[in-house]
Amino acid sequence: MITTLHVADDVRSLAPGFGYLVVEARGLRNGPSDEASSVLLEDAAGRLAGRLDGRAPQDAPHIAAWRAAYTAFGCKPSRTRNSAEALARRALADGGLPRINRLVDVYNAISVAHLVPVGGEDLDRIQGGMRLVRAKGDEPFATAAGGAEVVEHPEAGEVVWCDDAGVTCRRWNWRQGVRTRLTEESVNALFLLERMAPMTFDALRAAGTELAEALEKLCPGARVEIGEARGGES
Repeated sequence: MITTLHVADDVRSLAPGFGYLVVEARGLRNGPSDEASSVLLEDAAGRLAGRLDGRAPQDAPHIAAWRAAYTAFGCKPSRTRNSAEALARRALADGGLPRINRLVDVYNAISVAHLVPVGGEDLDRIQGGMRLVRAKGDEPFATAAGGAEVVEHPEAGEVVWCDDAGVTCRRWNWRQGVRTRLTEESVNALFLLERMAPMTFDALRAAGTELAEALEKLCPGARVEIGEARGGES
């Protein structure tokens, strides 16, 4: 059964073109990045280059729509980039995409190939339901600084994903917290794909289907389920 997410009314009003798709997987086998996950990342970078055809990532209509949404809640999109744009820029740079672990590599590859924000959360570390809300400013956000875990707080009005224990991702999909991130020990995961119009729901579903297929190939025996594409409603 797919975990139910909730999108607050004021977030829907802020970005009427927002939509999302959830892919849940159980019985995964994660581990260090390997040849298979590296091939996915390299292929994704090539597909991105073909998709952009010489354009900068921020000039793609979908990324431009995300930039407009970031601006709407008071964030400067050239300084704080949505996750899809940030990964795309790295994919096109000389250093290429980072290798994190097998599961993160897989969802990063889907993000880059489809130019869509994708995040992964450890289902066993999520407390209560996940919600997309405008922050009050006092919610805890566990992150890392200088190699140590620290707790920060979002700005008031910032769009954040959170659960009952605090913020799981700041500035919509800019930075994920350490508490629920996928580690090499993760076995159950929730993957969240997010779109803004003009990206179609068909295109979002295609990205989700490719992610599910990649997870099943990487982790034979895993149980993968794709939810319905939703337009921001509860």
